[in-house]
Amino acid sequence: MTNQDIVLQFYQAFDDRQIEQAVDLLAPGFVAHLAGMPEPLDKEQFKQFGLSFYTAFSQGKHSFDQVIVSEDKVVTCGTFTATHLGSFQGLPPTGQSIRLSIMHIDRIKDGQIVEHWGQGDALGLMQQLGIVFLPGPQLLPHLLKGAIAKLLTSMHRK
Repeated sequence: MTNQDIVLQFYQAFDDRQIEQAVDLLAPGFVAHLAGMPEPLDKEQFKQFGLSFYTAFSQGKHSFDQVIVSEDKVVTCGTFTATHLGSFQGLPPTGQSIRLSIMHIDRIKDGQIVEHWGQGDALGLMQQLGIVFLPGPQLLPHLLKGAIAKLLTSMHRK
């Protein structure tokens, strides 16, 4: 089995909700580096993170536009789609369908994933769930004008 096969099998197992099958592809000393997480996660912590995400977002599916293999690393770029049907970080289910841009780098050794780097569009996710408001092009000049006026006022006070 190639490194690419191992990585794609890992994501497919998660999509199929075969969590134990996915975890079996992780080496005992596995480490995950996730954007926004203060510390790397070990194998069990990564499993728990994955379970909490899949509990909140059902019908999850990875779709990769690019898979790049370089020596012992496999880079996957694409999207994760799902529906927000469970509680997520204290946010009750919204029923929203989400589409999250993702990029992963997985390092393989002896047929198992030993290290993972994951980046997902967290801001886009929060916007899709209605947590973050992003101003449109018509509102942006007014917001900038107000911010500049406040800055100039505070500078004159000093």
